[in-house]
Amino acid sequence: MSAIKVENLSKLYHIGESEHDSLRDVIVGLFKRSANKRDATELWALKDVSFEVKQGETLGIIGRNGAGKSTLLKILSRITKPTSGTAEIHGRVGSLLEVGTGFHNELTGRENIYLNGAILGMKRTEIDTRFDEIVAFSEIEKFLDTPVKHYSSGMYMRLAFSVAAHLEPEVLIVDEVLAVGDVGFQRKCLKKMREVGESGRTVLFVSHDMQSMVRLCDRVIWLRDGSVVRDGATLDVVGDYLHAQSQVGAERSWDNLEDAPGDEYTKLRHVRVCDEAGATVSSIDIRRPVTVEMTYDVVKPGIVIVPNFHFYNAEGTCMFVSHDWAGGWRDRPRSTGTYLSRMEIPGNFLAEGPVFVTVAATTYAPLAVHFVERDVVTFNVADTADGDSARGDYTGKIPGIVRPVLDWKTEMIGDRINDG
Repeated sequence: MSAIKVENLSKLYHIGESEHDSLRDVIVGLFKRSANKRDATELWALKDVSFEVKQGETLGIIGRNGAGKSTLLKILSRITKPTSGTAEIHGRVGSLLEVGTGFHNELTGRENIYLNGAILGMKRTEIDTRFDEIVAFSEIEKFLDTPVKHYSSGMYMRLAFSVAAHLEPEVLIVDEVLAVGDVGFQRKCLKKMREVGESGRTVLFVSHDMQSMVRLCDRVIWLRDGSVVRDGATLDVVGDYLHAQSQVGAERSWDNLEDAPGDEYTKLRHVRVCDEAGATVSSIDIRRPVTVEMTYDVVKPGIVIVPNFHFYNAEGTCMFVSHDWAGGWRDRPRSTGTYLSRMEIPGNFLAEGPVFVTVAATTYAPLAVHFVERDVVTFNVADTADGDSARGDYTGKIPGIVRPVLDWKTEMIGDRINDG
């Protein structure tokens, strides 16, 4: 059963004109319209967007700023109307789109909890049963009877998310607003969203945090310029999106030997990232091994060539360098021909996030660098929330450039505490 069905959804904005939501806006707009009309520019925030979301599915929406993500969520939340197309939602909706929406500023936190519940169609007795849980989760007990206009953005967001998540809507819509809170509360929110999805309710989640997408979402839609670029499995879509942002892919070739990186001795021809089956991949599960390979031509014989890979994270930190020190070619001068060098990184070694690969070929006696091609390919390491990686049951951000699964041993060494 579909919880959400979107068909050919489009939204047109006229830059230089504003949408009128109140009588005052309409009256003012009548006087401004003739002046603005010449300067107005059409902008399609959404254009022929179609997709379905099944009941109980957690769908992620990704894309750069201005891609149409927030417009889509506002239409689904009934905040704005589409220019054309339809958006059907089955069941009541809880939305958390941006700080400042959803609450009445003059009312207290307590009053807004009941107001939101009433808007969702809940009876007072239903809200009463969840009230204490909402307050405890939001951590604002001391300010419950203070008008929310006096709340900080973080306090506002805490209460808004708690209300949206705990009043049991069939569909929960959450925008990037989670970034307003502190790290500890963000972790609580992500855990709660997982619980909502696992309970059979539907979640739509928009974020620029790709690792949160991987841990939360069954499926991801990538929007660009108001249109759907990709709709599919989370690892695949997130991997392609990250590569598009870096303008580097998981594979690169040089067909023309004259244009290929290298010198008179050797030329680089091909680099790619592949999985256990040998297929080119842009994203890999943290628990699975990944192989990086380079193909190169030796065009002038007689020297020892050592291929090597350099691995960098998104911050530009070199995580490690690996040379081919295997016995087969370590001391042997190469004859002319085409060579393929492959190196496997085991699963549960790299930390999650994008990895950029620099390739090089070197001779050490005498020292010579034949080519260095920086950030030639990239791939994304995804750490899911399945619980059997080094992450375990922890859903927050884990620092470090590697994330190995190591052996632990715990034993009881006494059957009572020595009070000394």
